[in-house]
Amino acid sequence: MKIIRSKYAGACYGVERALSLVDEAANLTETVVHTLGPLIHNPQVVSELKRRGVEEAATVAEIDEGVVVIRSHGVEPAIIRQAEAKGLQVVDATCPHVSKAHQAARELRELGYSVMVVGERGHPEVEGIHAYAGSDAMVVQDPGDLPEVLPSDKIGIVVQTTQAASVLDAIVEALRARGIEPEVRNTICFATKQRQQTAVELAERADVMVVVGGRNSGNTTRLAQLCREVCAQTHHIENASELNAEWFVDAELVGITAGASTPENQIIAVEKALKALGEPV
Repeated sequence: MKIIRSKYAGACYGVERALSLVDEAANLTETVVHTLGPLIHNPQVVSELKRRGVEEAATVAEIDEGVVVIRSHGVEPAIIRQAEAKGLQVVDATCPHVSKAHQAARELRELGYSVMVVGERGHPEVEGIHAYAGSDAMVVQDPGDLPEVLPSDKIGIVVQTTQAASVLDAIVEALRARGIEPEVRNTICFATKQRQQTAVELAERADVMVVVGGRNSGNTTRLAQLCREVCAQTHHIENASELNAEWFVDAELVGITAGASTPENQIIAVEKALKALGEPV
């Protein structure tokens, strides 16, 4: 059984930066450090941070003192103002690509566009982008989600950074079919594009595909969906203990990829477990 890792897989720059910032805060401060929500969508990482004394809070109201780390998904501007008003030390670990999406949403709104955010409704990153886009902005997950009556013909689009390009393309085409040429700010980050493209290329060759990352991770879930479209035997796992030997019976080529919130050590653990499965008894 041959095991190949996708050329681009695992933690992206934004996630590594967030981990570095929270690590620095935990090491340098004598006060308690909170992350506002899970720092990244990876349960194992969040558990390790808690073991080190980094607490998680759902809202600023739950934090009385110390440091609050804004997670990589970003937040509404009002939340940062609320934290500063309470005298909390704010460490902003918002991914720079997410910050660009915030800026694009604000610019479109200021230019008079009816802003459409392409992304998962309720996802923390999308909620943050929506705040910059304005209260009247629309969140659209797929072409079927488009409202029958649009607020105007002047539509500006901004995209959740981890969305699949195919979703954006389908929505743009649906708008064009209705006679609307949207102003598109394609804010899908390059790391996401790389991971999706190389994962699909590997999945097309593989007998079995293993996708490593949190089940609450949108970008990892999308990787699994894309791989499953070309490799029916695609399995999304969070850790090596979930591997099932029955998945790999008669498999000649097994591909591995991982979401942008999956650290290197978790990928290596899966690789080692797969190699052990492939060894003759």
